[in-house]
Amino acid sequence: MNVQKSFDPDNPYGTLYIVPTPIGNLEDITFRALNILREVDFIAAEDTRNTKKLLNHFDINQSLVSYHEHSNEQREQMLIEAMLDGKDVALVSDAGMPAVSDPGNPVIESAIKASIPVVVLPGANAGLCALVASGLSTKHFYFYGFLPRKNKDRKEAIERLSKLTDTILLYESPYRVKETLLEMKADFGNRSVVIGRELTKRFEEYVRGTLEEVCEWVETGTIKGEFCIVVEGATHEIEERELWWQDLSIPLHVEHYIEQEGISSKEAIKKVAKDRKLQKREVYQAYHID
Repeated sequence: MNVQKSFDPDNPYGTLYIVPTPIGNLEDITFRALNILREVDFIAAEDTRNTKKLLNHFDINQSLVSYHEHSNEQREQMLIEAMLDGKDVALVSDAGMPAVSDPGNPVIESAIKASIPVVVLPGANAGLCALVASGLSTKHFYFYGFLPRKNKDRKEAIERLSKLTDTILLYESPYRVKETLLEMKADFGNRSVVIGRELTKRFEEYVRGTLEEVCEWVETGTIKGEFCIVVEGATHEIEERELWWQDLSIPLHVEHYIEQEGISSKEAIKKVAKDRKLQKREVYQAYHID
């Protein structure tokens, strides 16, 4: 068991401060964050060039070291040893809360194992901004972050998310947002969705509508900056629609897709296998042989 007293004067070690940085508007940094950045022994930054711009803006002259997702164990160990020697370290990412879809978790885990206090400052977070502005339910929500880049992994993740009844938060790049929304529409149905871009910046924009409407918007809208996608959770009505086929035999299920969508039996078998969570060979057997 690990009991941390964050501000224990008898703590023999330094402290690892997790310092959120603005996601666009520099005025969103807190006084406390600025004070910590001035007082620590050095700052571990995702990209020292970006962090230097932030520090220069607030006239902070502090030592910087790089710490990012490709940092090796030696860099992590260097940070841990510095804190064991009593030095305070501030961890920042390029924007927002470190370790939330950003680097930071490994060094936090190592600090906790070494009984080094980890003190997290409150601050800017794109996902929560988008959730509150969406108008969708905030009672329960599920934060996923960035979807996998590989097609198969992304499609599997979207299928799993489509079953959740909580509001869903995603991050997506401008290069993949169109494809992601189309895939979500195919699996989620025509649910309510809100996408936000350039949050807290001058060109902040929210697009609210159904997945069908938003898929049309991406054809002509401004696709710049990272996107937050907030999607309505599954309802009982949605779940019932997804199981419309449950009274059909497998052959009739296959025939339905062939007749209604004008697709081949091969494609229809794939869709039936997905609906019923069966292997394609099982559906093939039931349709062509049994």
